[in-house]
Amino acid sequence: MTNDVAERTLSAPDALRPWIDGIEIGAAVDGDAGGVGASREPFTRVPDTATKVVVRVDENGHRDTLVVGPRTRATYHTNKRLASCVQVRLGPGTARPLLGVAAVELVGRVVRLGDLPGASARQLADELRWLEGEDAVGRLMEVLPGRLAGDDDGAGRSRREVLRAAVEALSTGSGHAPSQVRELARRLAVSERQLRNLFAEGVGVSPKHFARIGRVRHVLAHAGSTGWAELAASTGYYDQSHMTADFRTLMGVPPRSFFTGRLPAAQPCQSLGRV
Repeated sequence: MTNDVAERTLSAPDALRPWIDGIEIGAAVDGDAGGVGASREPFTRVPDTATKVVVRVDENGHRDTLVVGPRTRATYHTNKRLASCVQVRLGPGTARPLLGVAAVELVGRVVRLGDLPGASARQLADELRWLEGEDAVGRLMEVLPGRLAGDDDGAGRSRREVLRAAVEALSTGSGHAPSQVRELARRLAVSERQLRNLFAEGVGVSPKHFARIGRVRHVLAHAGSTGWAELAASTGYYDQSHMTADFRTLMGVPPRSFFTGRLPAAQPCQSLGRV
């Protein structure tokens, strides 16, 4: 019998919006020694546009407070053994005021929060390191609103509002395919270059790649519930072949091969990477 992991996904408390998009908590439950992920089964880290602050404890009680940057392509791994973790998904535009670096500087990286150059990042690492689960969430509710208030001046608020409107328009959802970047820039009264700069600073990837990742994640979530051609159309692809090509680029294999292999997507406590 191996340990299992209890995973919970929480909506961001009102006090943490618009800086936090969601919180994921994982903890080992009773079973044999070995901690979270003791089975060593392979899993997939799917592409993800979010930057996350992670507080984790391994099977030996070692604690880390990390920043996990956006992932532009899938990677495949074997389970690690962890005892618990909390993952906080930062909202668009939060990386610079909270961590002291642009989101683009974190793409594909896992770094210790305290190693980032900003005083705010080091202070946050000290405050969170010894907390777990709900205690870490509670501490964030206490400190983040005041700490990020300085970014809420007129110019900062305007940039964040444009960025969030663009993120929503470029996201893929049920019955909602992402907008075309050129059309979106015109609608938001910014140039395409300005839009790319906003995404580099606040999200880490370009508007086009943000939309691509969203489409592929939508395919991952809905494959099997509808036919491939219908799924391609509803996700905003020109046709099924374009969907297959995009999926292969980001996931490393075409859709049919991926789902035949049945590798599960990583749960929050698995998707941390190495420092």
